[in-house]
Amino acid sequence: MNFLQAEWRKLAIINYDIDPEVLVKYLPEGTELDFYQGKCYISLVGFMFLNTKLLGLSIPFYRNFEEVNLRFYVKKKEKNTWKRGVVFIKEIVPKYALSFVANSFYKENYKTMPMNNEIRLNDDKLTVKYEWKDKSWHSIQITADSTALPMEDDSEFEFITEHYFGFTKREHKTSEYEVCHPKWEYYPVKDYQLDIEFNALYGKDFQFLNEQKPISVMLAEGSEIEVKTKKYIM
Repeated sequence: MNFLQAEWRKLAIINYDIDPEVLVKYLPEGTELDFYQGKCYISLVGFMFLNTKLLGLSIPFYRNFEEVNLRFYVKKKEKNTWKRGVVFIKEIVPKYALSFVANSFYKENYKTMPMNNEIRLNDDKLTVKYEWKDKSWHSIQITADSTALPMEDDSEFEFITEHYFGFTKREHKTSEYEVCHPKWEYYPVKDYQLDIEFNALYGKDFQFLNEQKPISVMLAEGSEIEVKTKKYIM
């Protein structure tokens, strides 16, 4: 059953290399860290939620909005196959009701903050910017080519975007939900700007990201998506 239907569009993805030991305490039971070419990744992702439907219903004033999340990558073995997914440290949205539903039904760590977005297309240049505010404003801005390209097999972009499960750790329980979408195209990135205070947003475990240069920056077009109803697995 689909819990949520929507479009995820213009995903600005900032990737960092992180010491796996930092993430161990955030691992849901039954999962293990997923690596790409020996590196452990954590990503800050900003994107647009569009045409959102909850249990098949479109809710006025809650169809289109921004989200920014900090996430890392895991896998779980089931019947001799690996399920590859993500774990969220925190997800930021602009409306309290969105946080309430996500926290209540999916036990995620959603927070409500004022948010803005700006998406501009000028000739051969696409600019995407997301802003959010706790005590001060934070922002991600990416400038890229305006023509999207197909995903390359075994690429870093494929690793980051081809995780189709969400795993949640709450009170020694692990829940799982599936996210369905086609392969995404990407826009070659020309430049980026970050104005983020990781310690204020995510705590001292992630303060080091203030001084660390991203290992890569990506801009994905995204697609229509479906989020299945969650289930407890451990």
